Amino acid sequence: MIEISDESGRGIDPEPYVRLAARVLSEMWLGENVGLEVTFVDEATMAELNREWMGEEGSTDVLSFPMDELRPGEEGSPTEDGVLGDVVVCPAIAAVQATKAGHSVEREMGLLLVHGILHLLGYDHATVVEEKEMFALQEELLDCFPDA
Repeated sequence: MIEISDESGRGIDPEPYVRLAARVLSEMWLGENVGLEVTFVDEATMAELNREWMGEEGSTDVLSFPMDELRPGEEGSPTEDGVLGDVVVCPAIAAVQATKAGHSVEREMGLLLVHGILHLLGYDHATVVEEKEMFALQEELLDCFPDA
């Protein structure tokens, strides 16, 4: 079950993000009953979360909080049910990044959502090889998103 809430005060329509998250979970062969929570927050809330959980000062674009440490399944063998975790996205930071990247805020928030889900699934970008793999998969999964 995918739950999306908007605590950012920006009036975000959750439906495109529900569809995108569902596609990512399906493409990564996660079971139908895997739980995911996505929350859009303001910069102050994101800065607080970043300080509390990451030990970093200031706001950031996306944070991921894994729960059951689920990993991608395989065709014909999806993962077992469980709670994947929480993804927290800051639309204000996404807006700044979208301007720099030359695309819409919606696309940037979609990209951040996919990025956060991939982190929950154990992907990282600490090395050049990891970054190449994760970012290529991120773009592939984002291709269905409106304005992608």
